[in-house]
Amino acid sequence: MKAPATDKLDRIVADARRGAESRDQGYREQALKIYPWICGRCAREFTRTNLRELTVHHRDHNHGNNPPDGSNWELLCLYCHDNEHQRQLEAAAGGGSGPAGGDLLATHSPFANLKAMLGNRE
Repeated sequence: MKAPATDKLDRIVADARRGAESRDQGYREQALKIYPWICGRCAREFTRTNLRELTVHHRDHNHGNNPPDGSNWELLCLYCHDNEHQRQLEAAAGGGSGPAGGDLLATHSPFANLKAMLGNRE
């Protein structure tokens, strides 16, 4: 018969293994196995030391849509992930820089009159 301390240790190890297997089935762990550890927007590379800063973004913004092939995921760093969600919130709110909201497109063209400006130098 095993000592009570050994039984307790065996249970702790078994629980830890079950927990690891459960986490491996999670979409973050699956995505980290499928994709290279690089942000899909800014191309920042990650290692085990800073991997916690790499997040899984759901392309369709549906956290319940987790196909096993990872087609709804992309790896983004914390900053790019926050930026992506902020852009989604602004678009949903009809935000934008123009008076009517709308798309977040720049309307100013700084080089529109460049030829005329260069022509004045002669």
